[in-house]
Amino acid sequence: MQNHMHAIETAQKRADIDDAVALAADDMRRVDELIKDSLESDVDLVSQVAAHIVFSGGKRLRPMIVILAARALGYEGDEHIRAAAIIEFIHTATLLHDDVVDSSSLRRGQASANAVFGNQASVLVGDFLYSRAFQMMVDIDSMPIMRILADATNTIAAGEVLQLMNVRDPETSEEDYLKVIYRKTAKLFEAGARIAAVLAGAPAATETAMQRYGRSLGTAFQLVDDALDFDASAEELGKNLGDDLAEGKPTLPLIYAMRQAAPAERELLRSAILDGALDQLNAVQSIIESLGALQYTLARAQEAADEATGSLSGLPESDHKQALIALAEFSVKRRS
Repeated sequence: MQNHMHAIETAQKRADIDDAVALAADDMRRVDELIKDSLESDVDLVSQVAAHIVFSGGKRLRPMIVILAARALGYEGDEHIRAAAIIEFIHTATLLHDDVVDSSSLRRGQASANAVFGNQASVLVGDFLYSRAFQMMVDIDSMPIMRILADATNTIAAGEVLQLMNVRDPETSEEDYLKVIYRKTAKLFEAGARIAAVLAGAPAATETAMQRYGRSLGTAFQLVDDALDFDASAEELGKNLGDDLAEGKPTLPLIYAMRQAAPAERELLRSAILDGALDQLNAVQSIIESLGALQYTLARAQEAADEATGSLSGLPESDHKQALIALAEFSVKRRS
């Protein structure tokens, strides 16, 4: 009865994102120190480019999942620090490569690395970060973790190619889109949460639940990101409004609007996707808003966030569990 009452009290004290950040702060400082140490290279440009993007103000959401999940599962060792840094390095490598592929000039509201240092340096330093991540994986000395991260890295790379195949394709389906965001985004969230369970020696059912948590959280995060591309100012979002349209990426707001639009509207959307013409952005936004495409996308994001929270039902009540729930809630409430 006492434990039941404690669970109710804990649930009533629902953590928010600031509580989650504060709870993870000490461990995250150690993650940042390890990242800084691991970025050192006798090639100065490597350190400069890597530091430019790693320390450009990102939320560190992916490594925070590793930290909070490990603690929520009772892990008391130190390897979660290394695992969190590895996840951040893999993520950063994908950002460096993504910005080159997409010809992006902004990243997190600042000049992207390729805009500052050039495409060649960005691609090669991305390769450096991938290889550094694998060196750090070996240091953890866990074959299950090596397998999870190797599979995740390969899946992410395949997701990039899959997205490239969908570029400027107005016929891209919601199913095709969801495959891309699973591979490109959700897979790394999934890997981080699953690694935490492996480190904690959790049973297979718990590992599966954490895997589902990460996948659902990553899906919610990307859905919101794609909605914000048509719904926020460049200052709020930290990138150029309409980037996805300019790059010919048929994201869910566009896909849903194509499905619901009248013939004339559909033709305008089709043309915008094919041409990536930002002079049609206002018209595209109007169609998307009038057809409820943003609401639909955000509703799907909320479903995914709810799935993430539901995946945690078997975990014992703790502040760290509440922080994981807060991350899921933040994924759909954020404005940047």
